[in-house]
Amino acid sequence: MRIGLIGTGRIGSFHAGVLARHPGVGSLVVADPDAVRAAEVAERTGAGALASAEDVFGAGVDAVVITSATSAHADLIGRAARAGLPAFCEKPVALDLRGTLGALHEVERAGSVLQLGFMRRFDAGYAAARTAVRSGALGRLHTVRASTSDPAPPPAAYLPLSGGLFRDCLVHDFDILRWVTGREVTEVYATGSDAGPAMFRAAGDVDTAAALLTLDDGTLATATATRCNGAGYDVRMELAGELDQIAVGLGDRTPLTSAEPSGPPAPAKPWPGFLERFAPAYAAELDAFLGVVRGERANPCDGREALHALRVAEACELSRREHRPVRMTEIPGV
Repeated sequence: MRIGLIGTGRIGSFHAGVLARHPGVGSLVVADPDAVRAAEVAERTGAGALASAEDVFGAGVDAVVITSATSAHADLIGRAARAGLPAFCEKPVALDLRGTLGALHEVERAGSVLQLGFMRRFDAGYAAARTAVRSGALGRLHTVRASTSDPAPPPAAYLPLSGGLFRDCLVHDFDILRWVTGREVTEVYATGSDAGPAMFRAAGDVDTAAALLTLDDGTLATATATRCNGAGYDVRMELAGELDQIAVGLGDRTPLTSAEPSGPPAPAKPWPGFLERFAPAYAAELDAFLGVVRGERANPCDGREALHALRVAEACELSRREHRPVRMTEIPGV
């Protein structure tokens, strides 16, 4: 297959390397508004460098991988749909519901394929947790605790473009909560703190947030996130049922030190960031996308799945702003 990749920033560069090594990819072309960056990625991976996204769509590709700036996602998704090309896109489809729904409607009208990049669905730990929940091994699930902690804040210029902590960061927790449990969120109550670096206050964002989520079977879930976890990159989920409880993300690189005298020592090499923590999952999701393109498997995460997670993030942001519980029925979804 001939694959086109649009956007050669940090995640795009990583994906280009995965695609270049994949036995199912015969040739790869890349493009980015930063021509020097695109050329560097092309040289490193053996890909061809093109001048623009338009050139990618005209290069006879079989599918496109969209890893551009978020502001360009919806337009590129629409162009892929109109060209009849299967597309893989890093989350989000767009930073708001209106843009997301517009892009999804275009994909659905064209009858094309769109897979969204929620890589945690391809992580071994989360997959094992899903099996445990769905098999009944935990008994009736009553409590879920999810957390995402970045080791350091992003650049200040990124914050106004990110959509905020709920949409940019916790949206992964909202998606994986649905995927692991098989349940839907019915109500949220969320809050946040901007007591950290001043750039968060300037952007109208928060550096730390917490949400209480009620699922449709009565299970209670908490989801917390921070941009300021100096110990390292920490992503975990704990699931407790009447029979047993399990944890995802608890290993010898988890940046967590036990206060107990007999507890495990601090990790010698904590996770520094998301690419290192989820590298196998990122590779697996692209392998799945290529299988979808070849018609060998069903789409594992289509645009509607991404919409569900975004709606929860929207509800949390509304709850934070208005200091009240928000029912999911308040958030548009069609």
